[in-house]
Amino acid sequence: MSIAWAGGGSVGEEKESNWRVLGVRVDVITMEETLARLAEFVAEGTPHHVVTVNPEYVIASRRIPEFRAALEAADLCLADGFGLLWAGWVLGRPLPERVAGSDLLPRIAQRAAREGWRLFLLGAQPGVAQRAAEMLRARYPELQVVGTYPGSPAEEEAPDIIRRVRVARPDLLFVAYGAPAQDLWIARHRDELAVPVMMGVGGAFDFIAGVAKRAPLWMQRIGLEWLHRLIHEPWRWRRMLALPHFAARVVAERFVGERAW
Repeated sequence: MSIAWAGGGSVGEEKESNWRVLGVRVDVITMEETLARLAEFVAEGTPHHVVTVNPEYVIASRRIPEFRAALEAADLCLADGFGLLWAGWVLGRPLPERVAGSDLLPRIAQRAAREGWRLFLLGAQPGVAQRAAEMLRARYPELQVVGTYPGSPAEEEAPDIIRRVRVARPDLLFVAYGAPAQDLWIARHRDELAVPVMMGVGGAFDFIAGVAKRAPLWMQRIGLEWLHRLIHEPWRWRRMLALPHFAARVVAERFVGERAW
């Protein structure tokens, strides 16, 4: 069995910076390395799309070609979700750590306050992004949040949202439209938005604003964050079906190879 690497080759060859799980690229990178890469992106000034990949993303990409193309074109694909770490272990390519969007956003805000980066929070329910911005500013008084707006991924709203973002001139744009809508929206409009770093963050605004409660740290560490969300948001049960599907495909690839999928 060989693991398909973005740079070609097999598991026994020299370490590469990324690999593929069920055909989807995942960058082999730590939280600190991610922050360093984002600093490079901001310094470059050209548009960059950062994706936080989890098992649901992997399964969705196999049935939505546009989403698969968006993941493939992204500048950075982070391992968000314990399932990706588990897949790395099963497939013989351990990842250094989980880089979850909900953990990364506060770390970015801390760095942004120090570096003078400008943030724009887009999406979530009305008032949530504004509340999240207030919470982040309370934690990091020097932080510049230059805009918040709920909006939606509906294409008829795109021109107005793009105008708002361009006027605000952020260095980083965080989009909370849910998956896969948020990353599809960024991929479609990345050049028009012209923001150095654009990243979908799912429910991160809800957690920061206190609208939703994140799983306890012990549940996160043993991979049970999905169970906590299911208990508190039972309507997610259909989405959670992607998890056993993902696990079965990973095991099949381990023993059968890529022919399994």
